[in-house]
Amino acid sequence: MAAPPVDLKSITFAYGAGELRRAVLRDVDLTIAPGEIVLLTGPSGSGKTTLLTLIGALRAMQDGTARVLGQELSGASEAERVRLRRRIGFIFQNHNLLGFLTARQNVAMAMELDGGLNETQRLKRAGEMLEAVGLADHAEKPPSQLSGGQRQRVAVARALAGDPGLILADEPTAALDKVSGQEVVHLLRDLAKGRGVPILLVTHDPRILDIADRIVAMEDGRIVSGAQEATVGGEAA
Repeated sequence: MAAPPVDLKSITFAYGAGELRRAVLRDVDLTIAPGEIVLLTGPSGSGKTTLLTLIGALRAMQDGTARVLGQELSGASEAERVRLRRRIGFIFQNHNLLGFLTARQNVAMAMELDGGLNETQRLKRAGEMLEAVGLADHAEKPPSQLSGGQRQRVAVARALAGDPGLILADEPTAALDKVSGQEVVHLLRDLAKGRGVPILLVTHDPRILDIADRIVAMEDGRIVSGAQEATVGGEAA
């Protein structure tokens, strides 16, 4: 059986030091199976975003073990974490598109570190991804000429353009209306499922719970429900 893309054991993390030290994660265990879509829910301050940034190698580990896409993050160097980040697609509440670039150029940027593709190939691939998210007619527009939902679609295309092994999304629907939000997450689900890419999505949005294979709830830095892998097709994922 293939190793899970995400396998966390006893993850503990705190901010500050001494009297100012504040624990935000406490003995978190979490495994995500290939192709699984996991929603991470819970009140503000429960540790969801901190956990996401640790999995995404955006922060250095403190205690516990975390194996992500085959890379052990406990004790990993900055160079090792940078290499892992290149294999992960990130989507955030604020789409983080560059305003001076077109939609196509924003998506192509995600592939610039791939030495196997030249600029022409990157732009072609970016155009294909924009077509996949329904924005073929908007490829040459800057973000200022796109709606909020369209900008998030560009962010989805950018996250998937480099064929990542994992998608991490932090409140991707928070700034969108109900219709746009559901369109974006269902599109993300369909594209990721088609490629067998697992998704971990932090959300407060009850409107999108139907996309999940599993819902994991956090409270006070701990997982309080949903820690076990989902069952797919009668077998544990």
